[in-house]
Amino acid sequence: MSTFVYLCPLIFMCILVSSNAQLQQNFYAKSCPKAEKIILEYVHKHIPNAPSLAAALIRMHFHDCFVRGCDASVLLNFTSSSGSQTEKVGIPNLTLRGFSFIDDIKKIIEAECPGIVSCADIISLVARDSIVVIGGPFWNVPTGRRDGTISIASETLSDIPSPFSNFSTLQNDFAKKGLDLKDLVLLSGAHTIGVSLCTSFSNRLYNFTGTFGTQDPSLDSEYAANLKANKCKSINDNTTIVEMDPGSFKTFDLSYYKLLLKRRGLFQSDAALTTSTTTKRYIDQLVAGSLKEFYVKFAQSMEKMGRIEVKTGSTGEIRKHCAVVNS
Repeated sequence: MSTFVYLCPLIFMCILVSSNAQLQQNFYAKSCPKAEKIILEYVHKHIPNAPSLAAALIRMHFHDCFVRGCDASVLLNFTSSSGSQTEKVGIPNLTLRGFSFIDDIKKIIEAECPGIVSCADIISLVARDSIVVIGGPFWNVPTGRRDGTISIASETLSDIPSPFSNFSTLQNDFAKKGLDLKDLVLLSGAHTIGVSLCTSFSNRLYNFTGTFGTQDPSLDSEYAANLKANKCKSINDNTTIVEMDPGSFKTFDLSYYKLLLKRRGLFQSDAALTTSTTTKRYIDQLVAGSLKEFYVKFAQSMEKMGRIEVKTGSTGEIRKHCAVVNS
């Protein structure tokens, strides 16, 4: 979400200035011209051997941007000087992966251009490039983000949308970040790839109303029975991995939305998208349209998300190591 300041000199016209005005394509063209190429080549070399990391890296980007903006605060480790646990150990982030991937790229970039390229921009570029490598959509990533110096674990629970959320909560969570209902539907489309642990949805199978044995009536009963028989065989299962888009979880396509219309979204937050006439209409339109149309719209929402509360100019810093603030 951009922060806007009105500059009104002694004339009648006011100029609207956005805090993300300094994000631009190829921000490092002069200061570190090989930066984006280095990142792309590293992604091309490693993601084909570990394609599931693409989903993990776009999730990291999402979780980073929703807490204090896209400032790489999600990468910071706890230190005694900071005095608080960081986002990394916040409950929504305990299953994040890809930290070493980012660290390895940062080392290569630092060797090329010390102190120039932010960890925040590396996350943003890696997320995009990883999705493209597995055959997904391309989106523009204007750069110039700077790294934050504050990371607080408790903020992950208040700011990151939960898989247990209903529609109104999701709507509010996204609105707080300057994202609308179209963005909510489109960004949820990233669930077309990746996997989840049973703990993110097993309440829908075993304990939906708070009474053991109750099941979420909005979940297709045949799908629920299959999950209980073959995947999450008990409410205490915290190790089994389940595809978020069964049968198509390696392909960035429209099948996630088709499953929503069959009441087969894995998370409560997925099912919530069909409970609003507005978001249901967007889903219907996506399913009726082409994959190319989805890619174009998804790209627009990703670029918008990548601008949430960014730090530019002299705000923040360029970390030397992504896991710690500069001393």
